[in-house]
Amino acid sequence: MNLGLIGLGKMGGNMRERLRRAGHTVIGYDRDPDVSDVGSLAVLVAQLTGPRVVWVMVPAGGPTQAVIDELAGLLSPGDIVVDGGNSRWTDDEQHAAQLGARGIGFVDAGVSGGVWGLQNGYALMVGGDKEHVARVQPVFDSLKPEGAFGFVHAGRVGAGHFAKMVHNGIEYAMMQAYAEGWELLEAADSVTDVREVFRSWQEGTVIRSWLLDLAVNALTDDERLEKLKGYAADSGEGRWTVEAAIDHAVPLPAITASLFARFASRQDDSPQMKMIAALRKQFGGHAVEIADGGN
Repeated sequence: MNLGLIGLGKMGGNMRERLRRAGHTVIGYDRDPDVSDVGSLAVLVAQLTGPRVVWVMVPAGGPTQAVIDELAGLLSPGDIVVDGGNSRWTDDEQHAAQLGARGIGFVDAGVSGGVWGLQNGYALMVGGDKEHVARVQPVFDSLKPEGAFGFVHAGRVGAGHFAKMVHNGIEYAMMQAYAEGWELLEAADSVTDVREVFRSWQEGTVIRSWLLDLAVNALTDDERLEKLKGYAADSGEGRWTVEAAIDHAVPLPAITASLFARFASRQDDSPQMKMIAALRKQFGGHAVEIADGGN
């Protein structure tokens, strides 16, 4: 396929490379001219053959809206826009209506895989009309991990980002559980090698996971996470998950508590949040705050 890709940051740049390795022609645009293939969105659209598919990988909210607004004036009926960022599902409905009024299709794609996606593939949760999803399917097939799993057409427009939001809420709670366990092990005088306890859980236990593997990676780099401050940001999706739970009257005590724990990290130097920060850096390349004296 010929594909336009807007936003070539940590994930977008690797997605462009993975798609090119799979034989697709990808024209990328980014505000950073050092990584961009073209100088503007207008040039990107002009270089694509119709009907066009343009994938957007920019921050949610205003930046995504600005790109949608510009593409609405550049694309033609029959073209398709895929939003692969972390947009709120309610924004997807508005974007689909805005583009649909011009005959342009819209697909929302929740993408998980972080900085490891180039090597391992990306888990994809998509929403939209069947015919629109089918048009983009060759791209989805190239981005997803090998094997039977890693892609789902979750439902109508907004379903992909709603599924990704719930995924991230679960991620919050899982990371919080590992972080709490790590802090308790560190507090016990009888446990003399916490890192090796975590490492021992990687095989044969019911709590083994990729997040556990990443925790071991982080502890290998910095055994007591002394280089990090106990501060962890939240991307917004944890908040949206809790808000959706309230709207649907679904109890989410673990996810809600994990979100509030991140808020607490902004008040003091939390040992647990050092592990959360380390895990976010490991899987997503998210920025961390370095402790005084850390390197």
